[in-house]
Order: sequence, then C-alpha cells, then structure tokens
Amino acid sequence: MIRPSASQLAYAVLALGVVVSAPASAQSVPTIDTEDATLGSHDVGTGRIHPVLGLDVRNGDFARGDYDDDRADLDRLPVHAQIGLGAELHHDSEGKADTWLVVSSSNGFHSPAAYETTSPRAWYESNNLLAVVATPVRNLRAALVYTIKTSPNGVSDTTNEVSASFAYDAKHGIGALRPTFVATTRTKGSGGGYAQIAIGPRIALGRGEGAASLIIPATVGFGFGGFYGTSSGDRLFASAGLGLTKPFTIGNVHLNANGRLLALVRDDRLARRSGPRGETGTVVPLATFGVSSAW
Repeated sequence: MIRPSASQLAYAVLALGVVVSAPASAQSVPTIDTEDATLGSHDVGTGRIHPVLGLDVRNGDFARGDYDDDRADLDRLPVHAQIGLGAELHHDSEGKADTWLVVSSSNGFHSPAAYETTSPRAWYESNNLLAVVATPVRNLRAALVYTIKTSPNGVSDTTNEVSASFAYDAKHGIGALRPTFVATTRTKGSGGGYAQIAIGPRIALGRGEGAASLIIPATVGFGFGGFYGTSSGDRLFASAGLGLTKPFTIGNVHLNANGRLLALVRDDRLARRSGPRGETGTVVPLATFGVSSAW
C-alpha cells in the first residue's frame, strides 16, 4: 500500500484551498473542536443530516497550551483529518433547527520519531466526541460534550472528558466578539479541571456571504488541580494572533479555506513539562492552514 507523506498531504490541502466558487448560505450547523470542546459553526445546505469534513496542516501540535507530540518547527508538519456529522433533532416555531446531535473524529498523522515504535507509527492521535447542542436563547448555543482521546501508536495515554461549552454570536454588542466558554473535567486520566474563555471577532473583507473575513482570535486557558498531569498544580496560558477565512460552495457542498497564525504564551512550569523531547519555550509560534466542507 502506498502511504502519502505528511508533506504530500500538506500539498493536497494547499491545492484544495485555491478552489473558488459561489457564496455560502446563511444556514449553519454546530461544530466542536475535539481538542478543547470549543463550539463553532459551518455553513450548510438544506436537509436534517449534515456531514462535515476537514483537513489541516500545522507547524506543531499543542493542546490547551501543552505540547502534544509535535514541536513548533517545520520538521514533521502534522496533518489532521476530521470527519463529523450534525443531525437536526428539533426545530423552533419558525422552522429553524435549535437542537442538534454532533459526532466528530479528529485524527493526527506525522512522520514518526524513533521512539514511536508501535504500529501504526504515523497515527499518533485520535480524538472522538459525542455532543448534544441546543439554542436556549437567541444567538447562544450550549453543548454537553463527551470526548475520548486515544493514541493509536501508543505515544500518549487515553483520556475521557466531559465538557460544557457555550458560544454567543450576534452582529452587535458582545456577540460581535464571538465569545466562547468551555469548562472540562476528566472521567479517565489525570484529575483536576480546565476552563477556557476565547473571542474571535471577524472583519469582513468584502460584501456578501462569500466574502473573506479577517479573524482576530484570543484565548485564555486555566488548568487546575493537576489537570496537566501529576503535581502540575495550577497552570495558565494565553494565545492571540490573526486568521483569514474564505467560504466557497461547490454544488450543495460548502467549503471554508482558512489560515491562522498564533503566538502561544505559557507559564514557565507548563513550558518545562514538555522537556526534554518536547517544546519548552514559553512563547511558541503556531501556524495552521486547512480546508473544511459541509453539506
């Protein structure tokens, strides 16, 4: 069997990113980040069942500010493939979906290091979640999320997490900042808890729903009670940067090409946890480019 390298998959992502087509629709389905359970959304077409696919390439892999098996350099360029489904469970009096069932799986691949000896060596991460998402009030989405994080090549331990996740999105006021909040505890793995608040305001770079947007993301995360591992105590990180997203449609398939550049800032103790094989810098540059689609 021919197995594409990480660099070949990266070129495939870049090729997808230059596809141009018509504007996207206003209807959206919730998406959930399998790393930190942050709520997002993706434009979709009609129907009650909405498949969601994604592919991205990164210069490193970090989860909640912590090193996650790939340093921030250009040596391995980890590639992550996502597949998910959003099912409309209920509609409001206007016929708009207000409750969803969301399932998602994100899988990470890279060129394996010498110490990654268990087959399949290149498949180092598989995060899988199940969630119920509802709209309790206008412009607010809330989710209860259960995530199982595994490592097919055995480089990391298995953890299970329960999260409450919220996202508020409106055209004016606080909603224009697109704030999100997540609280997480583990049912398997290290103890403690985790809380995260983030914003991601967008500035349209053109007119119409198909226009590109500039995103200004900023995140603060706090892990307490040993969430980052035995004797890790209470740890803090923050990140901020710039992103660019461009929606497209091909037939009934809605696509987003997006890129993001962040500066990750961690407290000293959280940074030292990654050594000696990992990334021990307190300030880490992270870049991601990807394409996602839904219909």
